[in-house]
Amino acid sequence: MNSVRFSIMTLMLLLVVSSLSYALTADEIIDQANQASYYSGKDGRAMVKMTITAKGGDVRVREFTQLRYNEDNGDQKFYTYFKAPADVYKMAYLVWKNIGRDDDRWLWLPALNLKKRIAPGDKRTSFVGSDFLYEDVSGRSPEEDVHTLVEETDTVYRIDNVPKDPGSVEFSHYVVDIDKSTFLPMIAHYYDHSGNKYREVEALNVEEIQGFATVTVSEARDLASGSVTRNEFRDVEYNIGLSSRIFTERFLRRPPREVQ
Repeated sequence: MNSVRFSIMTLMLLLVVSSLSYALTADEIIDQANQASYYSGKDGRAMVKMTITAKGGDVRVREFTQLRYNEDNGDQKFYTYFKAPADVYKMAYLVWKNIGRDDDRWLWLPALNLKKRIAPGDKRTSFVGSDFLYEDVSGRSPEEDVHTLVEETDTVYRIDNVPKDPGSVEFSHYVVDIDKSTFLPMIAHYYDHSGNKYREVEALNVEEIQGFATVTVSEARDLASGSVTRNEFRDVEYNIGLSSRIFTERFLRRPPREVQ
C-alpha cells in the first residue's frame, strides 16, 4: 500500500513539475501574440473600412487596402492604399519593419505631389487623423518594452508592458489581455505618466480565415477626447503570392494592381 501511495505522489509531483516547465514566460507570450497578430502566412491582403466618430457625433469614413509581406529574416513590409473619400484618394503609406533597428515609413500625399518620410519619433502619432497610431499598423516591437505577467485566468494572459525608453513614448505602461487559445491581443489599456488611463485598443470580432485567427473588427478609443475609430476588415486573404518588389518607394506614386 505504501508503495502505491508513493507512486501516486511521485506521479502527481511529476505532473506539477511538467506543467511548470511548460509554463510560458511573459516574453514568450508577447512573442506569440506578435506572431499571431502580424505574421500569419507569408503575406496578406485586406480591404478596410475605417470609421472615425468624434465625441460630438461627426463621422468620417475612409476606405483602403492593406498589403503585407514577410521577409525570411523576420523583417516585414506593409503597403496601405487609400481609395475613399476624395480628399485621401490615391494616398499611400509604406512601412519597412526592420528587426533590431528603427522602421522606415513613408507617406505619399498626391494632392501635394509630396513623398513624406515619417521620422521614428512620429510613429506614436495619429494615423491619417484616426485614433489608431502609425505604430498600430505594423505593430510595436516586443524588444521595446519590459513584459510582466500580472494575471492568468482560464482564457486570458494579462501582461503589463513598460517601455525601456520612457522618454520616447507618451505612455508610462500598457496592460494587454491576450487570448490563450489564439494568442491575439483582445484589449490594451494605455496609461499616461500620471497613471491615468487615456487610450484603449480592442479586438471586437475574431474569425478563422484560412486556418488563421484573424481580427475582423477593431476599435481604438481616445478616452480624453471621446473620439472612437473602428476598423472593419473584409476580403481578408493570406498566402496570395505577393512580390516584395511592390513594397518600394516607386509604388507610392504608382500603386500596384494588387490594391486596385
